[in-house]
Amino acid sequence: MIKLIIPVRCFSCGRVIASDYIAFVNKVNLIRETENREPTPEEIQRIFDEIGVKRYCCRRMILSHVNLIDDTMAFD
Repeated sequence: MIKLIIPVRCFSCGRVIASDYIAFVNKVNLIRETENREPTPEEIQRIFDEIGVKRYCCRRMILSHVNLIDDTMAFD
């Protein structure tokens, strides 16, 4: 079961970014698992370019999102 509360749209421009967020997280997790390190800023920029996120406002929405659903589900 996937438990995610992700941003559906960019708050600034209204572009749908939910699928971009999932693709971004998958690529970042792949780097973390295969290379046992955090991605560099250059790699993060490359990932955004690969998934087609061009606007800074949308990149900000994806980068600044904090997934707190696991913490809040503990109180259920």
